[in-house]
Amino acid sequence: MSEAFDPLFSVKDKVVVVTGGFGQIGAEFVRSLHARGARVAVTSRNEVSDPADRLGIAEPDGRLLAVVMDITDQKSVESGLDSIVDAWGVPTVVVNNAGLDTQPSAPPEVSGPFEEFPVEVFREVVDTNLVGTFLVTQAAGRRMRDAGLGGSIINVGSIYGMVSPVQDIYAYKKEDTGIPFIKPVAYSAAKSGLYNLTRYCATYWGRAGIRVNTLTPSGVRRDTQDEKFQANYIARMPIGRMAEADEYNGALVFLASDASAYMTGSNLVVDGGWTAW
Repeated sequence: MSEAFDPLFSVKDKVVVVTGGFGQIGAEFVRSLHARGARVAVTSRNEVSDPADRLGIAEPDGRLLAVVMDITDQKSVESGLDSIVDAWGVPTVVVNNAGLDTQPSAPPEVSGPFEEFPVEVFREVVDTNLVGTFLVTQAAGRRMRDAGLGGSIINVGSIYGMVSPVQDIYAYKKEDTGIPFIKPVAYSAAKSGLYNLTRYCATYWGRAGIRVNTLTPSGVRRDTQDEKFQANYIARMPIGRMAEADEYNGALVFLASDASAYMTGSNLVVDGGWTAW
């Protein structure tokens, strides 16, 4: 990619951590940041021997690093960040992208009515989406503060953390299969917690030059999605379509760069107008 980027939006040579960086949106974040000259550490629970091949990135200069990290385990988070520091130094951009959601294809035991929703599933989803983000933010922010570097922490939220799911979108499941799909409470509850975690950390670390913001996306189109789900979702979307996976890259680069230097404790909503209703 051309080096003729606006320096205001530069992430060149920044050390960046992207959790869940092999997922649909996370992979696009990694590719975009890497193409703009950043050194990108990609975390996942399982070892990935060739991250460049997995992500389809030409990697001649060692700016991509796969790191084994279970974000729900504090020791794993600390160990993973230590390995990044040993390789490149303290990260100054962290993208808390890893998350766990329940898709319309999920079995009824994890997508039934609120009154019967399993507490163990609730805890698992909250542990990944909220506690995991807390652990990574805590450990990475401490390293930024101690190094006196400042930085940008970006928590990936969700429209379903801002507003409740529209259950009518999923009504077709009962019509087609006889088994209802209820978009569960756990994801919404966990994602909503990110917004005050963001505000808390933004005020706590503000004088240390550590900015903390939330990026809120809406649904991303996938070829594997049920056509009826897509049609129902799009009918509710003011912009008239679901997002493509790379359409959040601009917002991510903005938050990671000096273009957002005076922005902290904020929520950047890129949702096709969903929350405008």
